[in-house]
Amino acid sequence: MDIRFVSDEHGRKVAVQLPIEDWEKIKTIHPDIELLPNDLPEWQKELLDKRMASIEMNPKLILSGEDLFEGI
Repeated sequence: MDIRFVSDEHGRKVAVQLPIEDWEKIKTIHPDIELLPNDLPEWQKELLDKRMASIEMNPKLILSGEDLFEGI
């Protein structure tokens, strides 16, 4: 799968692009995917905003996958 990430001016990933062939394969596996709501509820957006603000204030809150598994 040839996935491409779209970043904003701060280098944060804001979108994903994939070839239409891969999208068609996903739809065959998950036929109802296009029926899912496209927008997050407001409470989820607020929670994500709070978490992102915490991370911006203390970037050390983010662990690499390797560090995360070492902790387990």
